[in-house]
Amino acid sequence: MKYNEIRRNTRKVKVGNLFLGGESKILIQSMTNTDPHDEKGTIEQILALEKAGCDIVRITVPDLEAAEIITKIKDKTNIPIVADIHFDYKIALRCAELGFDKIRINPGNIGDEEKIKLVCDACSARNIPIRIGVNSGSLEKTILKKYGSPTAEALAESAIYNAKLLEKFGFYDIVISIKSSDPLIMIEANRIVASRCDYPLHLGVTEAGSKEIGSIKSAIGIGSLLCDGIGDTIRVSLTDDPIEEIYAAKRIINSIGFEGQSGLQIVSCPTCGRTKIDLISLVSRFEDAARENGLMDTPIKVALMGCAVNGPGEAREADIGVAGGIGEALLFKKGTIIKKISEYDIVPILIEEIKNNLN
Repeated sequence: MKYNEIRRNTRKVKVGNLFLGGESKILIQSMTNTDPHDEKGTIEQILALEKAGCDIVRITVPDLEAAEIITKIKDKTNIPIVADIHFDYKIALRCAELGFDKIRINPGNIGDEEKIKLVCDACSARNIPIRIGVNSGSLEKTILKKYGSPTAEALAESAIYNAKLLEKFGFYDIVISIKSSDPLIMIEANRIVASRCDYPLHLGVTEAGSKEIGSIKSAIGIGSLLCDGIGDTIRVSLTDDPIEEIYAAKRIINSIGFEGQSGLQIVSCPTCGRTKIDLISLVSRFEDAARENGLMDTPIKVALMGCAVNGPGEAREADIGVAGGIGEALLFKKGTIIKKISEYDIVPILIEEIKNNLN
């Protein structure tokens, strides 16, 4: 899939050493869940997220003391850092002074227009973009009264209103985020905003839940919009280790198969009465081995099929794969059978073939 052929045309915003929007790749984000005053723990988690494939990381900044940690984080990490600010405009001003790469605010809870102008001026002077964060729990009272509940239309109106508020002060380095715990509301709200402005959009289903449930809800919400050509950066919000958010985000992007941004894709059958191999265990062991060998970002499609009846044919588009038999399997490439191999050699042989494909 050539995403740029259907992708919504947006402004391009610089976040640290990366560009967000335009024809830039879909950036993956997460948020630390360490105590923001814990320098060592926060740095360790950011480094782990970076290693897992995170492009941008956000940290909550509840007070001025927490803001000061950025100077130490910057010396030991490489990815852009976003300051998550609520209510206190003075913290936003300090974060801009200290060199955060992006400021996330909801203008509606920052205060009067003069305070918002000060934040805009501080960010503008340092070329720091502002992410407008709108969600179901942060709607303006007038908008909530108008719609009666946090509907998609209400969320969209709030996002556009806040963008225009920043524009009033000559600020246009804006990223918009409209989130809901309801994927359908989140999808519709983003579609409305996408049709009314050209700002890049940050996608996410907020408060999505556990690793399993949250990943599914996020795949529905984020995946639907990406398939529409909408979305420039994503965060999968999970009640779990933030590392799992990165893995889930990568799986969403891989599943859609964006050209130039796809990693390892696994094609495997659901098993049936014809299955003559322990395919469920095999797929699990292969995924573990691929991750241990650092191959999850390798742009290759691997098929693991349960039988020789339909295996090579159904997975003929795979770069390499196996079709299981009793104690053995057929190794095939692009649908062509290469040889028989032992069941016990499947995982190491596939890993070796992937590595050879990189050379």
